[in-house]
Amino acid sequence: MDKKEKAKKGEGPGPDEREVRIYSLATTANECIVFLEELDGDRLLPIWIGLAEGQAIAIRFSGIVLPRPLTHDLLLSSIKSLGWDVTRVVVTDLKENTFYAQMHLTHGGEEKLVDSRPSDAIAVAVRSGCRMFVKERVFSRCQVLSKPITEDEVKNFKDELKNLRPEDIFKDLKGSGGKPPAAPPKGRPAPEPEAEEGTDTPEGDDDE
Repeated sequence: MDKKEKAKKGEGPGPDEREVRIYSLATTANECIVFLEELDGDRLLPIWIGLAEGQAIAIRFSGIVLPRPLTHDLLLSSIKSLGWDVTRVVVTDLKENTFYAQMHLTHGGEEKLVDSRPSDAIAVAVRSGCRMFVKERVFSRCQVLSKPITEDEVKNFKDELKNLRPEDIFKDLKGSGGKPPAAPPKGRPAPEPEAEEGTDTPEGDDDE
């Protein structure tokens, strides 16, 4: 089975997708940052999410098992009880400072794409064990970090996180035609500020 067929069946990345996993989580005063690590590269994609969503991801990411289901546990159980499987989640786009994501559900030979905030999609992914991907255009439309390599870089990276705020580092795409700046500030990521229901900065569906 070639890569295209695997991607269609939720088993692998599409030609314009990069597989990622959670690199780390960091908490600021009022929100959480989830860093997605590119598996076949050195880029980190930071996404700002709400504290509740960050806690939901951190609990399962840390291997903690609670006696009663949380919201994302219930969501995954409901999906499975209806005969569907979550096969992959994809951060699909970044438009007007808003990240978009989709969950891919399969049942037999049928597939459905479900609009989702990235924070919810990631929280479901860590519970289902499915693979996570980011469209290449998301990396190209926001400022990303490189993975720390040395111990000093790791320490400096963590120290910098304590003072990061979305308003300080979110690149404004308006007037740029969606193109990244010629020389983005070093080490400045793009956030996903929490917003209304159905979005993570508002987030939601992709136009694909």
